[in-house]
Amino acid sequence: MFEFGNIAIKEVLTVTFTLFAVIDMLGSVPVLISLKEKMGGHIRSTQATVASGALMILFLFLGREFLYVLGLDVKSFAVAGSIVIFIIGLEMVLGVEFFKSDSNPKSGSVVPIAFPLIAGSGTLTTIMSLKANYQDVNILIGITINLIVIYLVLKSLSWIEKVLGPSGLIVVRKFFGIVLLAIAVKIFGTNIQNFGK
Repeated sequence: MFEFGNIAIKEVLTVTFTLFAVIDMLGSVPVLISLKEKMGGHIRSTQATVASGALMILFLFLGREFLYVLGLDVKSFAVAGSIVIFIIGLEMVLGVEFFKSDSNPKSGSVVPIAFPLIAGSGTLTTIMSLKANYQDVNILIGITINLIVIYLVLKSLSWIEKVLGPSGLIVVRKFFGIVLLAIAVKIFGTNIQNFGK
């Protein structure tokens, strides 16, 4: 069970902003709007939010056991994860696309929106990387806050697009890209000391 005495606002904020940057809901707005049009003008916000949340929470609790089956530890995974986070940050800052999203018009709210757009490999890797540095309860709170944001963004796609505009979306994406790069360097530096031990 969780030890609620381990709740730390600083950790919750770091986890929340890290996941917010990796999930990049605002940066995904153009893709989501495109998918919304292809899906008949409607995205099942609740279904997509619940599915992505279930994946993230499942990986938070069972990710460590999954790694043990593969003969890995959380710190080694965190080093690998920090490299992935770093690449995602570079993608956001430089505008280079490493991951091509599936825009199949027959896809539903779970695929590709919940997975891999929201709870993709980058998000799940980040959760495991954060697990090496932060308490589970703080990660869970950070995930919950992000799920609320995800739901609100999915419900308000048209409004967000209108308010931010193309230039605003680019600025937000680049800002969180830089935040991700800094977090990736921190996670790498913290865990590389124990790499291979």
